[in-house]
Amino acid sequence: MGEVKNEALITNDAVVLGLLLIILALVFKTSSLKTPFWQKFYTFIPSVLLCYFIPALFNSFGIIDGDKSRLYFVASRYLLPASLVLLTLSIDLPAIMRLGKKAIAMFLTGTAGIVIGGPLAIMIVAMFSPETVGGSGPEEVWRGLATIAGTWIGGGANQAAMYEVFGASPDLFSKMIAVDVLIANLWMAFLLYGASVSDKLDNYFKADASAINEVKTRIEKYQLSVAKIPSLSDTMVILGLGFGSMGVSHLLGNHIAPYLDANFPALRKYSLTSDFFWIVVLSTTIGLILSFTRFKKYEGAGASRLGSVLIYILVATIGMKMDITAVLESPGLFLVGFIWISIHVTLLFIVAKLIRAPFFFIAVGSQANIGGAASAPIVASAFHPALATVGVLLAVFGYALGTYMAYLCGLLMQFVSG
Repeated sequence: MGEVKNEALITNDAVVLGLLLIILALVFKTSSLKTPFWQKFYTFIPSVLLCYFIPALFNSFGIIDGDKSRLYFVASRYLLPASLVLLTLSIDLPAIMRLGKKAIAMFLTGTAGIVIGGPLAIMIVAMFSPETVGGSGPEEVWRGLATIAGTWIGGGANQAAMYEVFGASPDLFSKMIAVDVLIANLWMAFLLYGASVSDKLDNYFKADASAINEVKTRIEKYQLSVAKIPSLSDTMVILGLGFGSMGVSHLLGNHIAPYLDANFPALRKYSLTSDFFWIVVLSTTIGLILSFTRFKKYEGAGASRLGSVLIYILVATIGMKMDITAVLESPGLFLVGFIWISIHVTLLFIVAKLIRAPFFFIAVGSQANIGGAASAPIVASAFHPALATVGVLLAVFGYALGTYMAYLCGLLMQFVSG
């Protein structure tokens, strides 16, 4: 976007990766210091937010170019599946399943917020700036907004589906990608901050977070019971489990997705013909299976810690895709996106208050819709690494509902656009 993006100071991915890891190292080092300044600083600004926001600033000011880099692809396809296995290794599945009803209720509330938020945002903006949400033919703004509905409920595959179904022009679609990335990433930044003050938010909602705290406590007790100083062989086994499972997930996923696509094309609307869907689902499943075996004891040698390292690299690569200056190009469209996400958020907070849901369920229920399988585990693990699986499980619901709900949202936006 713009000339600055074409003239990024650093274009070599090896150098960019080095820069991202230096940023992560500095953030974690300073956050561990006991000096008054840094303790005060990290009281207000969570470390995970900086891991995300500093690369965004580097991208926005043309130091690096997140659009041209392959690092996000590598992190999401290779590091994310491995991290899901390592974070799931010590999971207490029965305890996770007991989180049940409120988690699903907040996820469905998040979906409803997207479906009704799009049409309402168009109606609100049309009151004072009808040209912003107007257009004709393939340039009709609602057609482009329908692609955002696809990615905010289901993900990239559903976004592509809505692009084909509603026929937005390529130029309009590119603007919508900018709106999607900036608005969704700013909201994710808020969720990451909220994770650091979740106790205060839970007090506000008068929420019962005992089930979540029970999961965290059980995992922490287990970690202590098997804790050991890891040897080189321990670390190699952990990496073998993570990346070996990632390889198996790719091997199976790359066969399952094309087979379903060729023989059961109707499954495309569920994203079941997407390689990435199967890679995420299979790696999480392998992790859950391993959690019932003796490999679970490798948690004591740092399995989830190494899984968290991989997740934070993914966080940095997601951050480097955000261009804060993009809002200057189409401010009206970003206003529509901001109102849309605000309706989604307001509905989540109202329902959470009514059913006394912990902030964790707001965060993960929302991100499972808007971010999908790539970022829902990140938000969940910001509360505790052991909770990453909850993010994946809810994101799978998002894949299943995405096409139907996004299509409904598109029709509603078409209706209110006249």
